[in-house]
Amino acid sequence: MSTIQDLKYKFKNLDVFGKIIAINVVVFFIGLIFKSLLRFNLFSYFELPSDILDFIMQPWSLITYGFLHNGLLHLAFNMLFLYYLSRVTTNLFRQKMVLNIYFLGIIFGGLAYLAVANLVPLSFFNASGVLVGASAGVSALLLFVAAYMPNSEIRLFNSFNVKWKHIAMVIVGLDVFRMSLGLNQGGYVAHLGGYLLGYVYATKLLKGTDIGKGFERTMDGFMNLFKPKSNLKTVHKNKSKSTTTKKTKNPSDTLDKQKKIDTILDKISKSGYESLTADEKAFLFKVGKD
Repeated sequence: MSTIQDLKYKFKNLDVFGKIIAINVVVFFIGLIFKSLLRFNLFSYFELPSDILDFIMQPWSLITYGFLHNGLLHLAFNMLFLYYLSRVTTNLFRQKMVLNIYFLGIIFGGLAYLAVANLVPLSFFNASGVLVGASAGVSALLLFVAAYMPNSEIRLFNSFNVKWKHIAMVIVGLDVFRMSLGLNQGGYVAHLGGYLLGYVYATKLLKGTDIGKGFERTMDGFMNLFKPKSNLKTVHKNKSKSTTTKKTKNPSDTLDKQKKIDTILDKISKSGYESLTADEKAFLFKVGKD
């Protein structure tokens, strides 16, 4: 198997967030090569401009800016956090819902950046230039985890456990402090937009409302435009002659399953993910795949 085929095979077998991380890394190095060798910014039309008129000419940049980074450390920090946060969330929630949080965080972070850049005087905020980076989406996932299950933990350096709510408090505090010093104010405004989205998403979900459903339907409809249409004709069976009995879902089974999920999530919120038994972890993993 050639190197290209091997890479294609490995990419195909990644989960959706693994693919997002891989795309970010590849795009970064392609852009770096063009900037270093040809002195040309290949992805300039995919960066989010601060000027509203420039943005109107390239509206796709409200999402595409989240796949671009302006330095290796910027890329590494975002992708490392995205890796850990995606593992925590996709083990507990639908993969599509986690994608909703991530991309809505990028969109709301971009909108916050545009609002500040065009509505707030430069004497208060310096948000000129362009915005790049997945930070707003990562920020949304971070605040979602911290707000939905504040006492869940992550093990750092194989030495000690830290609650996600404490990690969120430190990172948000640092962002606000740096922004007050006038450092990368546009970028930190985008972070705050992501934090707000993640917090609202979590609090609404705790009350039983998934605010990302509309966005999910829109994205599904958009992706369906690129799916090849099948030329196969639909064959209708005569139901009266069928001897096969279709098994229907028992409503009580669905209710019991949801109760078990709620109980486990409550346990995570109080004692952290590591307090789960092997059977509970396996159950959550199976539910996440359904």
